[in-house]
Formats: sequence, C-alpha cells, structure tokens
Amino acid sequence: MRAIVIPQPGGPEVLALRDVAEPKPGPSEVVLRVGAVSVNRSYDLAVRAGTSPFNPSYPLTPGVDPSGEIVAVGDGVDRARIGQRVTVLGMVRCGKCEPCQAGRRCLHNKPIGVQAPGGCAEHVSVDELQVRPIPDGLSYADATVISRHGAAATAQIATAALQPGEWVLVMGAAGGLGNILIQLAAMAGAKVIAAAGSAARVQAGLDAGAAFGIDYGREDLAKRVMEITDGRGADAVLENIGDPDLFKGAFASLAMGGRLVTMGYHGGGIVPLDVKHLHLKRLRVLSVAPAKGDADLMRCLQWGAEGKLTALIAKTFPLEETIAAHRLAERGDAIGKIIIAPS
Repeated sequence: MRAIVIPQPGGPEVLALRDVAEPKPGPSEVVLRVGAVSVNRSYDLAVRAGTSPFNPSYPLTPGVDPSGEIVAVGDGVDRARIGQRVTVLGMVRCGKCEPCQAGRRCLHNKPIGVQAPGGCAEHVSVDELQVRPIPDGLSYADATVISRHGAAATAQIATAALQPGEWVLVMGAAGGLGNILIQLAAMAGAKVIAAAGSAARVQAGLDAGAAFGIDYGREDLAKRVMEITDGRGADAVLENIGDPDLFKGAFASLAMGGRLVTMGYHGGGIVPLDVKHLHLKRLRVLSVAPAKGDADLMRCLQWGAEGKLTALIAKTFPLEETIAAHRLAERGDAIGKIIIAPS
C-alpha cells in the first residue's frame, strides 16, 4: 500500500510517499481502508518537525484521527464488523492501569501517528477499542473532524461551567476546535463572541453561530469585548492557542469571577499571567482533557449526521499531496481543517 513516512524530523519536504507492507490485524485489532485523516498542528506538524512532547518513534506514518471502512479483523473481533464505517480515537486509555484509575496518562497508551503507524496511509491497523461507528449520512472527512474535536469541545464547555445567557469568548474561531466550540456554545444558549486573526476568519465564526466577532489582527481584543458586553466582560474564555500576546488580551477580557479554559498551545504555550488581575477579579484559569466517556462523542457524531453540527473543512488533498497539505497548515491561514483523503 501507499503511506506517508517521516524518516526523520524536519520540514514538510521530509514527508515521503512510499510503498510499504499492508498491515495485518493482530489479536483484537481491525484494519481500516482510510477515507480521511486530518492535519493537526499540535500532533502532525509537531511530530514531523520534531517538537512533539509525546516522544515520537521514527520512521513514522503520521495521522492521529483517521476514519474509514473496516476491511479486516484479527482474532477476537467479530467478523460482522467488516464493512463497518468507523472513526478512530487516536489515544485510548486502557482503563485498568494505576495512572488510568487516577486520571493520569495511561501506561499502555501508544497513540497512532505518534508512537505507532497512523492513518496517513491507504490502510491502518488499530485496536478495536479505538474505533467508533459513524452514523449514516456523515462523510469520513466530517466524522474525522467531529471525532477529533467534538468531545474535546464538549469537555471544555463543561469545564467552563457555561450557562445559558452568559457571554463566552471563543479564540481561534476559524480552527477546527474553535468552530465546533462556537456551535456547541450557541446550542447551549450562550452569547458567543468569535475572535480570529482576519475578517474572513471572523466571518467563519459568525457563520457558525456567533453573535459578535472580533478581528484581533487589527482590533484591541479586550477593549472590543468590553464594548460588546457593555463593560461586563466575558463570563468564560475558551482559549486554545497559547500565544503570549493573544493570551494577554483574552485574559483581560474576563468578567468578575470569569473562567478561562484552555486545552491547546500551538502558539507556543508560554504566556504571561497577571496574578494581581487574577486575584482582584477572582478569576480562574483551567485546563481540560477530552471527556472520558463516549456519550459526548456519539452525540456530536449524530448531530453531524443530522446537520445540527458541521465540520469546517478548508481543503482536501490526495495522499500524494501531503507535503502541500502540511505547508498550508504551517502557514496558519487556512479557514477550517485540512484533510488528507488516502483512498
């Protein structure tokens, strides 16, 4: 089969399209014919560049979130699963080891696309525990985006304890996560302010259901939030960028008792924190990991099939154009997710 291989860390040019052995399913494993996989800044770009904190193993095929059709199963897997359309959770806890029980990183977790072959290939083999069914009517590309960000967005909103009628500022409105956050926050009855770095990216947030938009590339973020909220500020800020300048403005946008929730750091991750402001306004800064259960994910996938939740996709590339896909993702000007369609 054809697969993208990262022989060693480097720029997009290190990505090599190679003929490799087609995977065989081991016990409890399934093999997918991959229909779609996304390009993620925090995983794919960092793994390729050698800056990932997850200790990648090279040579490596990237791709943490493939969706596709099961074409083979290993021992212990019901053969009736062959032909099922599924999406893959790139990182799954075993649920049994001591760190899992304590809510820490699983001892046995071996994330695909990072420490095991990923989905940027025509076929990928994964543990049956990692696959979830795709509802009828939902494409592989949409399933990949929603499975990558739906449960995470739900967890972030829950951690923010967002209530109907509250003001929420969503940073990175044109990104895959930010766009889904806007939709879910609006569905929850919040008053959403979409913030992004250009007029076109702000418009994507407004199209997703935000009531107001801010172009932080040319506007003072905190000042505009205060104007929009009549001086109150945002009750919650969903900040997944980790850029020092943007974080400062987002933090200053919070209302008294406000909550800033973060689960992303592709902007660098080292940010200033005004502790005096934190104390005087009784603010909270919280981190969150994706929800442990499947209920949020399956609900989001079903909403996707029903047209209630949409995946914002910038462009789809064939496997042989993965270098171009990485270059586009690296520029940071795409509106929505970048998809690779291997099959």
